[in-house]
Amino acid sequence: MDGNERWVDGKLTHPDRDPGRRQFVAEEQDPYGVILSCIDSRVPPELLFDTGLGDLFVMRTGGQVVEPVVIGSVEYGPMTSGTPLIVVLGHQRCGAVKAAYKALKDNKPLPGNLQAIAEALRPAYEETAKAKHADPVDAMIRIHTKQTSAALRSNADLAPLVKKGDLAVVSAYYSLDTGRVEVLTGAPSA
Repeated sequence: MDGNERWVDGKLTHPDRDPGRRQFVAEEQDPYGVILSCIDSRVPPELLFDTGLGDLFVMRTGGQVVEPVVIGSVEYGPMTSGTPLIVVLGHQRCGAVKAAYKALKDNKPLPGNLQAIAEALRPAYEETAKAKHADPVDAMIRIHTKQTSAALRSNADLAPLVKKGDLAVVSAYYSLDTGRVEVLTGAPSA
């Protein structure tokens, strides 16, 4: 979050981004966080958290949806090297969620494999549809992000790490307008 504050304030330090760091991590990595975010080109985790080479495991999928291979990729850091943090990062004006919302609302499937993304977002759509929201797409983004982090937090392989306090699984929301990351759920207690 300190790195995000630097991003918001425009006071970037660009840590761990030089040949010395490249050599340091060439043989082994020990990232302090896992970020599961959207493929959106405006949401590069390494930049918005002002991090560098070897600092984060990053997975990006449309609407940060998860399936078994992505879940395995998220599990990799905590289960193999004790990475203590997973952040599921949703973001403002997510095109994948907007398309899924419209497709599900209108009952008109998206073309090709885009429909798989819409189906993965169906639980968030259904939760969103239960109430009135000024901006239902934004509500769906936040709901999906919280649902995904809750599912990871209770995952059979990650839950024991969470219970022991060795892993925090956080949901967060990135504002395209301000650059700020807002923690939604799962923030570890100090």
